[in-house]
Amino acid sequence: MNRRKFFRNGALTAVSASIFTPFETVRASDLESEWKRKKAKNIILLVSDGMSTGTLNMADLYLSRKTGKGSNWLNLYRENKVNRALMDMASANSMVTDSAAASSSWGGGARINNGGINYGVNGEQHLPIWQKFKSAGKKTGCVTTVPITHVTPAGFCVNEKSRNDQASIAEKYLEHGFDVLMGGGNEYFDAEKRKDKKDMYRAFANKGYVVARSRQEMMSAPAHQQILGVFSDNGLAYTKDRESNKELMENIPSLAEMTQKAIENLSDSPKGFTLQVEAGKVDWAAHANDIAGLLYDQVAFDEAVQVAMDFAEKDGDTLVIITTDHGNANPGLIYGKNANDNFDTVQKYKHTNEWILNGIGKETSVSNLKERVEFANGFVLTDEEAKTLLSYYTSLKSKDGWYNPRNLPFNALAEIQKKHTSVGWISMQHSADYVELAMYGPGSELLNPFIKNTDLHFLMLEAAEVENNF
Repeated sequence: MNRRKFFRNGALTAVSASIFTPFETVRASDLESEWKRKKAKNIILLVSDGMSTGTLNMADLYLSRKTGKGSNWLNLYRENKVNRALMDMASANSMVTDSAAASSSWGGGARINNGGINYGVNGEQHLPIWQKFKSAGKKTGCVTTVPITHVTPAGFCVNEKSRNDQASIAEKYLEHGFDVLMGGGNEYFDAEKRKDKKDMYRAFANKGYVVARSRQEMMSAPAHQQILGVFSDNGLAYTKDRESNKELMENIPSLAEMTQKAIENLSDSPKGFTLQVEAGKVDWAAHANDIAGLLYDQVAFDEAVQVAMDFAEKDGDTLVIITTDHGNANPGLIYGKNANDNFDTVQKYKHTNEWILNGIGKETSVSNLKERVEFANGFVLTDEEAKTLLSYYTSLKSKDGWYNPRNLPFNALAEIQKKHTSVGWISMQHSADYVELAMYGPGSELLNPFIKNTDLHFLMLEAAEVENNF
């Protein structure tokens, strides 16, 4: 297959020629001639879910001021190591995508309506790309900080009419035999928690998978064997809460550790592997306007980027793709005379807003709440601010919802924190941003400065020289 011919005649060229982008594509010029002669034996695609550009910027500012080195992602730009583009992530029925349609655009190569997974607008099913690569003899895997059955990993792997049917997604993972699956989501595997009482752990073990339920079990699992790792009922703990709790540190792996283990278990494949890595709780933190949740999970994602880059630079046959699926809440550091000092206070945060708010109840006093926030964030609430937060708990009810089922006052706390951090938010929802996309390795030279989300599906196939004739 002539990779050059495909992209010379294909949709990417037409799109990039007709749409101006304010960013000049960064070329890894010293390596391009070598990459043109190679196919991508392996592909590692890293997604910081719901990462607005402001999130990427703040993580770099945080690391620059704390360590003097900046983020691994933006250092790839500074060192001119990657090709770079902007990507239009619209779904079939909205300029503002959900994560299901976004992942399906990459996984199935078609824009679909929000809410489904690889089901087209007319009910047609689009074959997910990890199934295509598995049919080509490659090992395949996904790791995430949210349930492994959540939409971003699922979009690479299966077809599902509703993103909410995560119990069905767990079964389909087993049916297709993906080699590495790690994240949260115990409620979709445990017989005691599933409505149908199926024991999915036993089912995976009977198919030869190593089942890991803790960090220790994951780390000690044999290399090159299929592995299912499930480390919490729902999403994994936020990085900052994990770092502040010895038990969580011992039992729940970081995203970088899961990425390293996944590569170890996939890299023996003679025909290569494909791995999707997701920082899913960046999105959840953005929905909650939770600065500690957002910033520290973005930094944890950045550590996973370095794991992938270390492997790729040594290996020489691996395409690394780094991106996000959409913006969310569009946070940013806001101008003011104390902006530097205010933002630096986040370095001393011990816990997320989720930790703070879930520890409050109707019985909590003003003084109790002030002590809790001071311990977690290092500043003292006024009595009026404490009373405002407590007022939400007088009528607190459990509600259906993906990210805030208890209807906790996340926005109210974020507004209070803004005075101390200089971090502002424009919403608690997804946005229609054109997103950052960076590539390193064989196939990265095919990237044009502006692409459509579905183009990434075909770029991966083309880079790996896998025929799209399924």
